[in-house]
Amino acid sequence: MTESALNDTGCPPWLAKLCDGSAALGACVLVLMAMTTVVSVVGRAFFSHPILGDVELVQLGCAVVVSCFLPYTQLRRANIMVDFFTQHTSSQRKHGMDLLGHVLYTLMMSLIVWRVAVGGLDMHASGESSMLMNLPLWWAYMLMLPGLSLAVLVGVTQTLHMCRTAAAEVHA
Repeated sequence: MTESALNDTGCPPWLAKLCDGSAALGACVLVLMAMTTVVSVVGRAFFSHPILGDVELVQLGCAVVVSCFLPYTQLRRANIMVDFFTQHTSSQRKHGMDLLGHVLYTLMMSLIVWRVAVGGLDMHASGESSMLMNLPLWWAYMLMLPGLSLAVLVGVTQTLHMCRTAAAEVHA
């Protein structure tokens, strides 16, 4: 892929659009969770009839929301960075530390994808479900996988971009 086909995030435009879509989906789920909570609180306060299992829905939704936002956050390089240790280092050393951070992020996210997939399959096999609503718990696990996998793809793409950038600077 040529440098001109990449945007300032080191990712191709189609990957950036997928990350935007994932974040938009996460925002929609977040709004639905907020609406569920409001309806349940109003129902409890005024009608003595809350939504049964509202806490379960919010808990399962939180896992999905976080997994939807992770690719966007990585794409925009908006994860928390502690620059206290790097503010007086050379740009080459900062680039190396950024590269190490991208590699570690990608490896960690790959590990999380693997374990969430295994956990979801185990939940499906055991038939485990939520207590009040009897929702199968494996649904939430499987709904997390697309966002987490997209975060891995972003990490790999950005890591490769940083390696190419570093190689180009060395040969220039």
